[in-house]
Amino acid sequence: MRPSRGSAVRTVVLVVAVGGVLAGCASDSGSGAELSSTDVAGEWTEVDSDPPVYLELGDDNALSGSDGCNQLSGTWEVDGTEVDFSDLAATMMACEDVETWLNGAESATIDGGTMTVLGDGDKELGTLEKSE
Repeated sequence: MRPSRGSAVRTVVLVVAVGGVLAGCASDSGSGAELSSTDVAGEWTEVDSDPPVYLELGDDNALSGSDGCNQLSGTWEVDGTEVDFSDLAATMMACEDVETWLNGAESATIDGGTMTVLGDGDKELGTLEKSE
């Protein structure tokens, strides 16, 4: 038996709707969304920090930056909805009146242009904004 024209139209509409929902779930960065390297690579800075606090995440998965006092280096990789930092090393300069929170980074989440940096036990350390 051949399906009716109305049934075929409903099936096409349903397939298009489900495709749209799935495409929305896979959109560029966002809370709980799968990340891609292009969502992550680039420079991330703490707004209005002086001295500058930043991470530069290279296309080659290299990480460099500064916690406002010490220079940082290491690597990064996307792990689903998070960014994992590894081999993070920092110089050991003593700087007065500088919060060196960034050197405790272990991972991060990204929601749009905001990176939430997480430390031991997924404790929130601070946020960085993606530079244009």
